[in-house]
Amino acid sequence: MALVTFRDETATGRALEEFALPVLPERISARELVRLRVREEVARHNAAPSHHFRGLVRPNEAEVELNGYRMRTARKLDWERQADAAEAAFARNGFILLVADRQVDDLDEEIELTGDPVVSFVKLVALVGG
Repeated sequence: MALVTFRDETATGRALEEFALPVLPERISARELVRLRVREEVARHNAAPSHHFRGLVRPNEAEVELNGYRMRTARKLDWERQADAAEAAFARNGFILLVADRQVDDLDEEIELTGDPVVSFVKLVALVGG
């Protein structure tokens, strides 16, 4: 069983947020890994709901703010809805997934979680102009 560190990073590699989960299987699909991360962050939020959510994807009716999202009301979130949104964001290149500094291109890819890896999520920002 592996201890996996989930980390949000900027495009330059600066760590923003991180948390670790122990006792994960040594093999898991990228999809399961993303959903596990989202389930954990939503569980942490739901334990003490607030107007601010720091997570991988924006909840419905929330506004983007520095390092997170501002919600109109302090409410609990549905982790499955958030996980589905994360999968959709991955499909449209909303973030890059790195496992032990190797980019994962397919959510169905099986990943080896040996050596207590760091799983990094790099959110991509759409450029304006043209």
